[in-house]
Parts: sequence; C-alpha cells; structure tokens
Amino acid sequence: MTLIVLFAATCFLAYSNGANDNFKGVATLFGSGTMDYKKALRLATATTIAGSMASIFFAQSLLKTFSGKGLVPPSLAGSPEFLLAVALGAGLTVMLATVIGFPISTTHGLTGALVGAGLMAVGTEVNISVLGSKFFLPLLVSPFLALLMAALLYSLFRYIRINLGIGKEWCACVGEVETVTPIPQPGPTLSLSVIRTVDPTIDSKENCIQRYSGTFVGVNTQTMVDAAHYTSAGLVCFARGLNDTPKIVALLLVIQAFSIQWGMAAVGFAMALGGLLHARKVAEKMSKKITPLNHGQGFSANVVTAFLVIVASRMGVPVSTTHVSVGSLFGIGGVTGQADTRVVRDILMSWFLTLPIAAAFSAAAYLTAASLG
Repeated sequence: MTLIVLFAATCFLAYSNGANDNFKGVATLFGSGTMDYKKALRLATATTIAGSMASIFFAQSLLKTFSGKGLVPPSLAGSPEFLLAVALGAGLTVMLATVIGFPISTTHGLTGALVGAGLMAVGTEVNISVLGSKFFLPLLVSPFLALLMAALLYSLFRYIRINLGIGKEWCACVGEVETVTPIPQPGPTLSLSVIRTVDPTIDSKENCIQRYSGTFVGVNTQTMVDAAHYTSAGLVCFARGLNDTPKIVALLLVIQAFSIQWGMAAVGFAMALGGLLHARKVAEKMSKKITPLNHGQGFSANVVTAFLVIVASRMGVPVSTTHVSVGSLFGIGGVTGQADTRVVRDILMSWFLTLPIAAAFSAAAYLTAASLG
C-alpha cells in the first residue's frame, strides 16, 4: 500500500513540477510576442516530453544524486516512508508556489525535502558535507553564471547586428475610425451619416512588436531570428525535461517491480499534464514581469539556459532550470537597463523560502508516515 501511495505522490510532484516549470523554456517566445500563449504552451509540452524520454539514455547519473544515498544512511534512503515524505514535501512546496505565481526550483524543493525528512528520521546522521558540495554549490553558482553568460552573449550578438547594419523597426497599428457627421437636409431636420476612415497610429511600446529589418546572406533577418528563437526555446524545454525527470524518478527506485523506463514515462506524462493545466500564473511572471524582451534578447537568454542545463544534466550536476533561466533573463535586463529589480527581489525571496518550507513539509510527512507505519 505504501508503494502505491509513493507512486501517486511522485506523480503529484511531477505534476507540480510541470505546472511551475514547463513554460519557462518558451517564456521568451510569449514575452517577446513571437508566439501566443497556447502555441507556446504546446511547443513547451512536446519538447519537455521529448527531454523526459531522452533522460532514459542520457541523464541517469542524476538518479543516484536524488535517491538520497550519501546524504542519509542507505537503510533510510531505501525506505518507502522516507521517499514518500520527500515526494510530498517537494510536491506541496512547488504547487504552493505555482498557485501564488512564483517560479521556484523543483531541484531546490527536493533538496529541502531530502534534508527535512532526513533530519526528522536520523537527526545528525545527515551528511551535511555532501549537501554542500553536491546540492548547494551548483544551485548557488548556476544563476550567477547564467547572468554573466547571457549579458556577454547578448552584448556580442548586439555588436554583430549593429556592425552588419541590421536595424530595428516598430509596427504601425492601422485601423478604421468611425465618425458620425451631421448632414443638412431640406427643412428643419438633420441626417446623420457614419464615415469610416483609415487611422494609422503608432501604438504603445507594450502593444507593438519590435522587428529586425533587412536581410542576412539573402535571408530575411526577422525570419532567421524567429527560427533560431523557436529552436532555442524548444532546446530549453528539452533540457528541462532531461534534467528534472531523473531527479523525480529517483524516488521510485525502491519500487523494484517498476522499471526506470516506465517511471520516466509516467513522470514525463504527469509533467506535461501539470504544465497544460496550471502554467498560466508562472508564465505571466517569467514572460513579462522580469524584463521586457525582443526576439534577439529572448534567443540569447534561451541559448545560455539550454547550454548550461544540458551540460549539467550530462555531468550529473543538479542545477535548477528555474535559477538558470531567471539568471539569464536578469542578465539581459541588466544590459538593457529594463530589469524589474522588485520582481527579481521577490523571486529571490521565494527561492530562499523554498528550502525551509519543503523541509518542514517533508519532516511532517515523514513523522506522519512513520507513525502510521
């Protein structure tokens, strides 16, 4: 019975992860006006599932890291009650953040949950040195590295664009205006006539779309940038699926009758469903509130995010796609001077709170599961 509940709790964690994380890869497409919300969400779902399936072959080293082995005694790491507490603690934390609208890290939530359940179960036997080197260091360094790389890459791309003579243009918003004009008639009455005229105006910066003008090697520049932007967004979602799926599947290793392949398939499906049903609030914050984006800026942020997350997944380093993605966006906003520091401050505060909240949830869940067992 405990194993069935563990499977359900792990799927809940995967669902929460998808709700909070799936849209982050395509946030730049939505924020720059390149894609509407529904199309961006479909792209995110498809590429995240692809990443989840690829993790079967390319990211299994993360399974060991998030099984709890090395952090807590082996006997506890293989305990269904311990793994159940971790799944519930992390899942509840991520879902709470999703409902409020904050983009937090599932990796961070899992780390807090592992610590909370571990401390409740074995106290000082939790290996704090492993916690620092394998978990905290990558989580702390990765957003700053992403910020620096995104700022440098965008500055380089901008320099190249200017030197190639590729300019920018704003859309002109054209529409019809109806004017009611009185027309004198014989006698004391007036007749009213509706006249429609074309009214070209320049809309506000928020409602207009910035585009690149000119061609590069005979190809329309905007078309080329859009294609690169779509590809980079898909890569971020793919990388996220690749990086997050094995972290969650690690909780199912104790169920010996359940193969890793089927576990990753179940987690991938739950992640996709969570993103489809609950992504909107986090999507708005990631896409439009950290910093305004145009097509080139979004592409630059995505390239950095995808690169760092894929490399980390291959090396078995538990970085957070959320931390890397937000760091990249803030790096772009720092260069343009348009980053909303208040929003970034609130997001950072939610990150600091993630670990203790997840630890508290998982400690309570372990205490309950152990008492019932």
